[in-house]
Amino acid sequence: MMEVDPNGNIVREHRDPLAHHDQHHLDNGELLYTTVEGLEPAKGACVLGGIPETEAPDGKVYADCIKHVSPSGELLWSWKAIDHLDPKKFKLQPHYPREHWPLINSVYPLADGNILASLRSVSAVVIISRQTGEIIWHLDSTVVAQQHCASELEDGSILVFDNGTFRHHESATYSRVIQVSRENKSIVWEYRDPHPMTFFTPFMGGAQRLRGGNTLITEAAFGRIFEVTEKGEMVFEYVNPDFADYSGLDAKEIEGYFGYPANALFRAYKYAPEQIPWLHPN
Repeated sequence: MMEVDPNGNIVREHRDPLAHHDQHHLDNGELLYTTVEGLEPAKGACVLGGIPETEAPDGKVYADCIKHVSPSGELLWSWKAIDHLDPKKFKLQPHYPREHWPLINSVYPLADGNILASLRSVSAVVIISRQTGEIIWHLDSTVVAQQHCASELEDGSILVFDNGTFRHHESATYSRVIQVSRENKSIVWEYRDPHPMTFFTPFMGGAQRLRGGNTLITEAAFGRIFEVTEKGEMVFEYVNPDFADYSGLDAKEIEGYFGYPANALFRAYKYAPEQIPWLHPN
């Protein structure tokens, strides 16, 4: 994980071989990110659900942690899923391997100091108390399904890319973006395609609320980025034209993930010109 200047020079760097999925570089140089720890057999057995006998190759269940470190790498705060999640309430869905629980794919610092996290393999978005580590808000699998990219909006509501894999009580798969009230968990805004099944990514995905109210959406598996208005009208669309695979990168563990050339994008962001003046100095 690193911060670089406009010339590509590394300003600061933090290494964690078990870090995965998401990180936030705070304005003061501190870093909030997701990582994992291997559980001892007794604790691993407490993790419920998933496909039987699909632990990691070393026989362990790896459980998520969140770490907050200083610019020099000093640990300032940490949170462990195994210490604060009820395994009965946060069971792995039956279609997922037991090697990774609950698979935090986004972590976000809230304005009130607490932590927002998306837990993919249990289909949950939660708010973690920074003070106690306990779960103080829980959006469950009756609303979201294998979701990604949970973030806080200016009014305190939560924006989520809801992938839609294994959605409750629906056989047709489709993705959507939802804005959820923290007060009562109602959906106050939603985007889905007029032909819902034509907008779908089974993994990854992103949503960014822009200045002026539009939303930038990443349909990750198909390399598609598009922007919609509050009324759902599309005003911008881009499809990544570059296809590649993971061969030749000395990463055998992921070479077979895409057994074909793909144009997938994990997440995209849009920046106003004044946010990146160094890109077009003239």
